[in-house]
Amino acid sequence: MSDDGELWRRARAGEPECFGMLFDRHAEAVRAFCARRSGSLDAADDLVSIVFLEAWRRRDDVELVDGNALPWLYGTARRTLQNRWRTALRHRRALDRLPPPPASPDHAEAVTDRLDDERELARIRAALDRLRPPDRDVLVLCVWQGLTYAEAAVALGVPVGTVRSRLSRARARLEATADALTAQRLEMP
Repeated sequence: MSDDGELWRRARAGEPECFGMLFDRHAEAVRAFCARRSGSLDAADDLVSIVFLEAWRRRDDVELVDGNALPWLYGTARRTLQNRWRTALRHRRALDRLPPPPASPDHAEAVTDRLDDERELARIRAALDRLRPPDRDVLVLCVWQGLTYAEAAVALGVPVGTVRSRLSRARARLEATADALTAQRLEMP
């Protein structure tokens, strides 16, 4: 099987099936990254489509690390997520300018029936949200996505030393945050 570099070269030369092979090879990893960062599998599916559309559009600009396109795809996914969040923020601000909606019925019972997985994801997201975005990006790429320091450096556009220091800081802060959240949970009646 060809490495990513060969497939990209052939895709750029006019063999779209090679791009399909790259999609098959990396789509699930990009989807997992997007799901973890967005907290939504539906959003992750949409984001994967956008990432690979951008990859096709910019196929001449792809930067491979040891013949691997995944770090570049993660970087594209990260920027796509940032654009999505900025758009959502503008949308929320526009909605905040509207008059408040009429009162709606209480959905507390429906909320209590949600799956344990959703609660756990919310707990993890709360801990991650307490991290600075650069630290959170390094943690997700290196720990969850399994990138090396060099690959994460390419995805984030920073030096390898910066990746190392951010990851160390993120782990320490995440551990402290997890301890605080556990203590809060134990204090609840």
